[in-house]
Amino acid sequence: MDAISLLESATNGSLIGLMYSLVAMGIVLIYKSSSVPNLAQGSMTMLAAYVVLAFANNAGAPIWAAIALAIITMFIIGLAIERVALRRLAGRPIIMILMMTLGLEIFLRAGSMTIWGGTTRPMDLGISDAPLFLGPLLINRAYAFGAVVAIAMFGFFVMFFRTRMGVVLRAISDDYTAAWSVGISVERGVALSWAMSAVVATIAGVLWSSVQGVDQSLAQLLLKGVTVAVLGGLDSIGGALLAGVLLGVVEGIASSVLDPLVGGASRDLVDAAMLILTILIRPHGLFGRHDIERV
Repeated sequence: MDAISLLESATNGSLIGLMYSLVAMGIVLIYKSSSVPNLAQGSMTMLAAYVVLAFANNAGAPIWAAIALAIITMFIIGLAIERVALRRLAGRPIIMILMMTLGLEIFLRAGSMTIWGGTTRPMDLGISDAPLFLGPLLINRAYAFGAVVAIAMFGFFVMFFRTRMGVVLRAISDDYTAAWSVGISVERGVALSWAMSAVVATIAGVLWSSVQGVDQSLAQLLLKGVTVAVLGGLDSIGGALLAGVLLGVVEGIASSVLDPLVGGASRDLVDAAMLILTILIRPHGLFGRHDIERV
């Protein structure tokens, strides 16, 4: 394989990685406020995509209006999940909360299959299929658009965590007891983080659906999101962005080299290997705090 092909794989891989980082951001947002790795983020991404299609196809809303309505709906769903399922487990061992999020993942995936079936449905955002050339490199327009959105989301959260509410969430993340002692409503802060995570899941679901369609396979983005979140540091938004680029580049180059040799499907192998190596070698991730504890 020549250098141009490898560079093209790495470039498109970095754009894909930035889209992975959107899933990871949702995981990081919840971890930053509650120290719980959310294993339901993949299914929330899938559910959000189905909600968008429901507004677009069943209610007849234009796609961008359907996305806006889905964001509001998922915000409410995020609040409801925290209030009904997670708040009842406050003070319980973290493994119970972790299993609850895994149960939510399975429930949402099974529920979507029951309601919408397994047929793949397209989602057209109006992004042109025409090739985009960066010098000699062929770039996927959908990936490029998704990467721009991911960077914009990162910028939004950088600004958000400098606001009063953002500082409150950081205080909750640092010490629950201290936050309670100074009158901070920890429950509301955690609920807000779940709601924002659901909004990020909506954006990620829309972007990935424009690439691969809407079906249950969107829930499998959980592996990508967890790998990126762990690699970057479970409490670092910036780490999620940079780790997404790193994972995407490694995936792109590895698949270009390995797929012809093993017959394909090397991307998931790379993800699993990077996740395992990160936990073994640097469990707090590239940019996470050193006091992060492994579950």
